[in-house]
Amino acid sequence: QVQLVESGGGLVQPGGSLRLSCAASGMILSINAMGWYRQAPGKQRELVAGITVGGNTNYADSVKGRFTISRDNAKSTVTLQMDSLKPEDTAVYYCNVDLLRYGELRGIYWGQGTQVTVSS
Repeated sequence: QVQLVESGGGLVQPGGSLRLSCAASGMILSINAMGWYRQAPGKQRELVAGITVGGNTNYADSVKGRFTISRDNAKSTVTLQMDSLKPEDTAVYYCNVDLLRYGELRGIYWGQGTQVTVSS
């Protein structure tokens, strides 16, 4: 059916960079939007960045100017380039995809989550 594969999480020093990638595969007719959410211990899950199939983007205020989201529609992938990372960016990051399956059935899918830790 539909699967999301995430990669790129890990441990990085403050001021460093990481690149997260997510690829959607399966019986997908089209993708409306893809994005990244994160959840830190004791906090609710929040939107980090999102992008529509048409290229419209939105970012959390806390990451504007530091993170960049992009997509490859042909490959059904979304990438989050994270620069100038701060300790407060530490969280589990989740890929999210809003798509239409064959039969024009809408589905919202989540990746399994990947840990990003920013620490000296």
